[in-house]
Amino acid sequence: MISDLVAEAVRAGARPARACAELGVSLRTVQRWRTPGRDEDRRSGPRTRPANALSSAERRAVLSTMNSAAFRDLPPKQIVPQLADRGRYLASESTMYRLLRAEGQLVHRGRAKPPTRREVKEHAATAPNQVWSWDITYLKSALRGSFYYLYMVEDVWSRKIVGWAIHEEESMDLAAQLMRDICMKTGVDVNGLVLHSDNGGPMKGSTMLATLQRLGVVPSFSRPGVSDDNPFSEALFRTMKYRPGYPAKPFASIEQARAWVTGFVGWYNSSHRHSGIRFVTPDERHTGRDVDILARRAALYEQARRRHPERWARSTRNWTPVGAVYLNPQQRDVTDRSVARLAS
Repeated sequence: MISDLVAEAVRAGARPARACAELGVSLRTVQRWRTPGRDEDRRSGPRTRPANALSSAERRAVLSTMNSAAFRDLPPKQIVPQLADRGRYLASESTMYRLLRAEGQLVHRGRAKPPTRREVKEHAATAPNQVWSWDITYLKSALRGSFYYLYMVEDVWSRKIVGWAIHEEESMDLAAQLMRDICMKTGVDVNGLVLHSDNGGPMKGSTMLATLQRLGVVPSFSRPGVSDDNPFSEALFRTMKYRPGYPAKPFASIEQARAWVTGFVGWYNSSHRHSGIRFVTPDERHTGRDVDILARRAALYEQARRRHPERWARSTRNWTPVGAVYLNPQQRDVTDRSVARLAS
């Protein structure tokens, strides 16, 4: 069974050593099981009780202490030093955690609410104008401590910048105005479109949310305190600020900032060959021209391979168009969750 799970994970793209580690076995063990004539798993576990294990009376004493009125609201990491200050040593911190786990008591202790795991919703884009991502970044101004604010909206499927604006302040009203302007200029039917952002004030402000509701746009937000739930906008801003032509000095005026961003957007949409979409431009991807471009590249590589087959150890480079693009993808439904995690 374990050998089959490892093989399935490897076929899905995981490294054998990592697949084995996730399943709690070494790579050498799995290789030994695959030797003809051997059973798959001959592990029998420990044959004797460890000599240093706590006795039944000691286990009861440790559990009784942890569940006493003085310590029942504290985790072991707090109990151990307090017992040490009283001149008592019952067990190590890890042993206390192990006992609580064995007794089904390893739960949040105390009156404070336990930390909650918030799952971010997955969004899949299979065509343009289905999922957009947006954010605001700072642009330095000539006045120390003062910034211009760049609002930028990107299509997740094509990576095309569909709209932007620069203002001297962050505002939900300005964000809402940008969305209205994009819809009017592009003529896109945004009913049902997902607009993803982080949890900033302009993103979750009442004016912005009311505007999205009127337009039929579905708002989506990152998890609180999670910095990488909006990766497309973050990557876009990084590309912009690490461009060779990005000004080394602050922008002298907001007009200068707008002029520079205008040039960047034109370059990014029409000239920049994006690695995430097989090195075609966002405009080519957005309009569907990438299909013919990638087909010509694939044909060229096949011709080169036929001319000199000895130079090709494997198949040619993958020039097939990128399919669906997922924003914050979750695990696919598979029989074994470990395999899904390994293949991600």
